[in-house]
Amino acid sequence: MHLHIIGICGTFMGGIAALARAAGHRVTGCDANVYPPMSTQLEAMGIALIEGYDPAQLDPAPDVVVVGNVMSRGNPLIESLLDRGLPFTSGPQWLAENVLRGCEVLAVAGTHGKTTTSSMLAWILEQAGRAPGFLIGGIPANFGASARAGAGVAFVIEADEYDTAFFDKRAKFVHYRPRHLLMTNLEYDHADIYPDLASIQRQFHHLLRTIPASGRITWNAADAALGQVLAMGCWTPRTGFAREGAPEAEWTVRLLADDGSAFEVLQAGAPACAVRWPLIGMHNVENGLAAVAAAAGMGVAPARSAAALGKFRGVRRRLELRGEVAGIRVYDDFAHHPTAVASTLDGLRRHAGNRRLVAVLEPRSNTMRLGVHRAELAGSLAGADRVWLYQPAGLDWNLDDVAAALGARAEVAREIPRLVELLAAELRAGDEVVIMSNGGFGGLHDRLLDALRARAA
Repeated sequence: MHLHIIGICGTFMGGIAALARAAGHRVTGCDANVYPPMSTQLEAMGIALIEGYDPAQLDPAPDVVVVGNVMSRGNPLIESLLDRGLPFTSGPQWLAENVLRGCEVLAVAGTHGKTTTSSMLAWILEQAGRAPGFLIGGIPANFGASARAGAGVAFVIEADEYDTAFFDKRAKFVHYRPRHLLMTNLEYDHADIYPDLASIQRQFHHLLRTIPASGRITWNAADAALGQVLAMGCWTPRTGFAREGAPEAEWTVRLLADDGSAFEVLQAGAPACAVRWPLIGMHNVENGLAAVAAAAGMGVAPARSAAALGKFRGVRRRLELRGEVAGIRVYDDFAHHPTAVASTLDGLRRHAGNRRLVAVLEPRSNTMRLGVHRAELAGSLAGADRVWLYQPAGLDWNLDDVAAALGARAEVAREIPRLVELLAAELRAGDEVVIMSNGGFGGLHDRLLDALRARAA
């Protein structure tokens, strides 16, 4: 069968492409921006890529067109697809019907931590001999790919609440029919889709309605918004986890190192296992705790999970060290919500100690562009010693107010070349620089490292 994927270079749709190719299908695809690393990964699989949305790419007609959720009515390719009456589907629906059916699906949902926790769970199951399939919105270092079919029945999926497609406005995750569900946390996000937190909670409850009574729900028992979702009705056994004590938390944690590089997992107050790993930050401690608890629900002993996490090497773009020049370390992080920004800075601070912490932020997500979190942004950056804010084109509000709230330590830049120049001029040995964006940030990471090398030469 020939699948043509519109919007193929996103991590999710690229994962769909990889799974379809592994199943023996002929796969082609297009996107507005076809560039590495996704383009090279897909081409290495034998997947032909087309730049842009010319309707001519539908000749000869594929057997089915898989439409990414970034596509909308008015796009010439979408209009041609509809006019010609060609068969089409969404990525989540194709996945559910062609990959997930018959699998023991473990879905990881929540505002923060989905990618990292999904990666941890896939690695735990791998080390437990389950050979899981997975589709994750990032690239786990242990696997080097965002998706694979797997040889066992277990399948781990990062379950996103974003809408499915222009013709299906339900959350993606309602398609997946998981047996096991892990809910990490829940905050307001995706302001371009949802008007308020209650509307997101309703989607999460739709997901709860699909979990069988023979399954299991693992949830953050310290999260009030998730508690409200469960109060709408729950028909599945559930177990709670919490970083600190919460009434419904069976699983809790005790730090063995202040930066989160070592911790003990407690089950019902008794030691269950100890994790020592290369990750840092309380947010990762919570992710690891959640993964141990969810894996236990699939029959993996906590000690075995801890051993796997000790070999877990993280996920690309999650506080990933991109390089060090002249004693200056440059990290890449996907944080784009105030809670995630604050968590990233807290983790790096715990690890770096007295080293100067420099935060560079691009408010790029749709929610950020709409200014929904503008009042919380300065507070989330308060843990940094120096802050640079990049004002991208199309941002609906001015970052100068955020900078003013942070005082003399914050500045706004409106051009990336100028931002590189200013950073390279002021950074000094011992600085920890974390660049935060959910996009490519104009290649800022490599451009800054190159400028630092040139300065040091």
